[in-house]
Amino acid sequence: MFVTRAQKDVEEDVPRRRGRATVELPPGVELPLEVGTKVHCRWRGKDEYYQARVIEKRPGGKSKSEEEYEYYVHYEQFNRRMDSWVTLGEMDLSTLVQVEKTEDGKKKKVEHEVDAEHADFDPKALQEHEEFTKVRNILQIELGKHEMDTWYFSPFPPEYNNCQKLFFCEYTLQFFKRKEQLQRHLKKNEMRHPPGDEIYRKGNLSFFEIDGKKHKLFCQNLCYLAKLFLDHKTLYYDVDLFLFYVLMECDERGYHIVGYFSKEKCSEEGYNLACILTLPPYQRKGYGKLLISFSYELSKIEGKVGTPERPLSDLGLVSYRGYWTRELLHILKDESKQFVSIKDLSELTMIKTEDIISTLQHLGLLAYTKGAYVICASPELIDKHLKAAGGPGRVCDPTCIVWSPYNPEREFREFRG
Repeated sequence: MFVTRAQKDVEEDVPRRRGRATVELPPGVELPLEVGTKVHCRWRGKDEYYQARVIEKRPGGKSKSEEEYEYYVHYEQFNRRMDSWVTLGEMDLSTLVQVEKTEDGKKKKVEHEVDAEHADFDPKALQEHEEFTKVRNILQIELGKHEMDTWYFSPFPPEYNNCQKLFFCEYTLQFFKRKEQLQRHLKKNEMRHPPGDEIYRKGNLSFFEIDGKKHKLFCQNLCYLAKLFLDHKTLYYDVDLFLFYVLMECDERGYHIVGYFSKEKCSEEGYNLACILTLPPYQRKGYGKLLISFSYELSKIEGKVGTPERPLSDLGLVSYRGYWTRELLHILKDESKQFVSIKDLSELTMIKTEDIISTLQHLGLLAYTKGAYVICASPELIDKHLKAAGGPGRVCDPTCIVWSPYNPEREFREFRG
C-alpha cells in the first residue's frame, strides 16, 4: 500500500525536510528511530509513499544530531534491490509503527519470513545471510561507458567496503576506488578482451570460456561484480571448480562484457548452469535468452541432459520457463513429430524430463492418466502459448560454436606439466 500526498501537504512539510529544526513526532516516539520501525517512506524522490521497515541507521550530518540520522529501509512491496538510505524528511511520520516490545521492554522477536525464491534454503542460514548482507556496501559502479546503481551487498575485501563508487576495468575486471587509478591501469594494460578462449563469434557478439583455475583473479572479480546484482546466499566462490562463459559485445574499442553464466566443471546433479547474469544496461534486450540458449547448446555438444542449479530466482524461473516453452512447443508443432514422448523431447532438447513435465503442466498441456503422462495440445493452443512466451531474443547460432567439453584428464596432464 502507498500514500500519495497532496501538494499542499508536501509544501507544508518543506521546513521539516530542509531545516530539520523541529521534527513533529507521534507521542512516545524518540529519535533516532529503532531498527525494525515501520513507516511510509518517499519512493525515489516522487510524491508516492510506501510502507518500509528500518533495517539500519547511521549518523547523517556533521553535527550528528538525532534528527540528522539516515535510515536504511526496505520497501515491503518490493525486492531488496530497491532498499535505500533515507532521512526523516522522506518519511510520513504520522504512519510510524514502533517496534513491538515484550513486558520487560525488550524487542519482540519477529518470525523470519521466507519468500518463495528462498524456500529451499535453510531458514537459519538464510537469516544469517540476510543479516550479513542487509545493507549495500557499494552504491554505484562504473564499467566502461556505463554507470550502474548496485542492487545488493557484495563481499568485497574490507578496504573497499562503504565506497560510494567503484571503478572497474572492463577488460580485466580489476576495480579501483578512484578513477585516476583506473586510468593509470588502462594505460599499462594493452589487452582489450577477457582472458580465456573465444569459443563463439557471430556479428559483434562473442562468448569466451574462462577457466576459474587458470584465470582466478578475473573470475573472482567477476563474482564480486555479479553479486552486486544477484541476491542469493552464496557469498564466496571457489572459482577453481567452475568454468565461466562470458558474453561480450565487440566494437573498435575492444570487447565489452554483457553478461555471463558459470558452470561446474563436473556436476553430479547434471547442472549445466550455476549462476547467470545480464548486466543492467543490457537487460530487456534478449541477452538473457541468448545465455540460456547457449548453455543448452553446450549440453547438446556434450550429449548430456542439463538443468539450471536450484533454487531459481523469480526472474530466472520466468526466463527459463519461456525458453523451455519455446523449445518444446516448436517440436510439438512439427507435424512430423506427432507421436513424441517426454523422453523424446528430452533427447531432442537436452532439457531435463522434470523441467519438461513442470513446463507442460504449467501450460495445461499435460494429463496424467492410467499411470502415464499424456501430452494434450491442439495446434491452436500451441500457437497461443508460443505467442505468450515471446520471441527467442538474440538467437544462438550453433554452427558458430568452436568448443570441446571439459576434460578433467586433460587438466590433470596440463597440471603435471
